[in-house]
Amino acid sequence: MAILPKTGNSRAIAATLVAVLSWATVASSFKMAQLYFSQYEMLTIAVLTATVIFAVAVTIKGRWKDVHNLTRRDWFSLAILGIFNPTLYYLVLFSAYRFLPAQVAQPINYCWPIFLVILLAVVMHRPVRPRLYIGMVLSLGGVAVISLGGGGVESGSLSAGGLMLAFLSAVLWAFYWILNERLKGGIDENMKLFLSFLFSSIYLLMAMSFIPTDFGISTGTTLKGLFWSVWAGTFEMGIPFIFFSYALSRATNVAFVNQMCYISPFLSLFVISMIVGETIVPTTYLGLALIVGGVVFNQYLAYPGGEKKRQTT
Repeated sequence: MAILPKTGNSRAIAATLVAVLSWATVASSFKMAQLYFSQYEMLTIAVLTATVIFAVAVTIKGRWKDVHNLTRRDWFSLAILGIFNPTLYYLVLFSAYRFLPAQVAQPINYCWPIFLVILLAVVMHRPVRPRLYIGMVLSLGGVAVISLGGGGVESGSLSAGGLMLAFLSAVLWAFYWILNERLKGGIDENMKLFLSFLFSSIYLLMAMSFIPTDFGISTGTTLKGLFWSVWAGTFEMGIPFIFFSYALSRATNVAFVNQMCYISPFLSLFVISMIVGETIVPTTYLGLALIVGGVVFNQYLAYPGGEKKRQTT
């Protein structure tokens, strides 16, 4: 471990790697699950899976007593959070994956820190510092490279609606980030995730009365769809957030832990190629490098002194 920056504890590095490797598989699971289930069916199973995982985490940490300390405002805020994440965010994201190659939908979704800068300016009236425009231009240029270069251009063109959905998913996550930051109040992170996902589970199950579902047309397709949906709930929504939260709490070099997350989308391209069977075109690598480069520049390089970079972290 001597070649790594000091993080206070090697467990922080191990936990981050679990999160990174988990996130590297999920773009493929999104595509595979939708071969058998609709976006809504997949989302319902994934959210229920993640809710159970967060309940187990709360139990292991012995935090059930925290429920009694929640105020009416906390309950209301958590119910609102559950609408944005996971309900709306993942419904939009899964829809984007239905219309776009995974190698296109995934990198665009990674633009959310860029939209966060814009939303902070609009919603919280924080001015956009001049150097942040450099990162924004780099990331949006990466999106243009991927979109025009074709990530999967064998079909000839990309879905305009799918691109809009991918952008919307990034905006929704940035907006959720702002809402989540406002709900501090000392609530344990695992408890917060459990309750927001519990509310989402309730919303999705209630909506099932109005949305037709068949969960596959045969036992074989149902089991395959179930497998990939549970995988998405486990390795996108559940386990990585628990491990990443643990890593942040144990690391003394939080910046390094955050930076490790940007390995995930590049690893994901290899998994997409192997599992989904997409041929990864060169422009996808270039575009993703620009997107990640722009985000990293804004978070760590635009204002290395630290005072101003808090706007994007």
